[in-house]
Amino acid sequence: MRDNNTNMHRIETPRLILRNWRKEDIEPFSLLNGDPRVCEFLPNVITRKETLASVEKIQSHFKEFGFGLFAAELRSTKKFIGFVGLKYFSFHAPFTPNIELAWRLSWEHWGKGLATEAALKVTQYGFETLKLPEILAITAKNNKRSWRVMEKLGMLSNPEENFLHPQLDHLHPLSEHVLYRIWR
Repeated sequence: MRDNNTNMHRIETPRLILRNWRKEDIEPFSLLNGDPRVCEFLPNVITRKETLASVEKIQSHFKEFGFGLFAAELRSTKKFIGFVGLKYFSFHAPFTPNIELAWRLSWEHWGKGLATEAALKVTQYGFETLKLPEILAITAKNNKRSWRVMEKLGMLSNPEENFLHPQLDHLHPLSEHVLYRIWR
């Protein structure tokens, strides 16, 4: 992974800095992705090799579209704690192409309102700077913690839009997903 400081991306919240990715983010991101608590609603924990590929995809998305998943660091400690941002969905569904709001934070930073704080600012960025008409978010049907974040953002769901994730076997226990929307 290379540092990409020629095209700076930075959003600040009271407690977080959302910024470009750095080489030193790889190790804590790999640890975060290997944590079964963090990956509870993903098909499996993510290996270091998959983490490296993920960061490359994130960097490519920024380069191609001018926005993406920001590295999230605590302002107080400068510690990397995960990502929050916007990206195009990586699969085809009735609601794609469209922009997804996504986040993943290390377990020790859950329950402190950090995901909501960052997601609010990223949503504002999406509407005001990127001029997006709508932003979507998805999660496994059982992931009530993510539902709460989406609802705190003012996102709405329609049970008729629940779907089986096309990248999972339809019998997989995480296959059923909910879709949330918010409009500018």
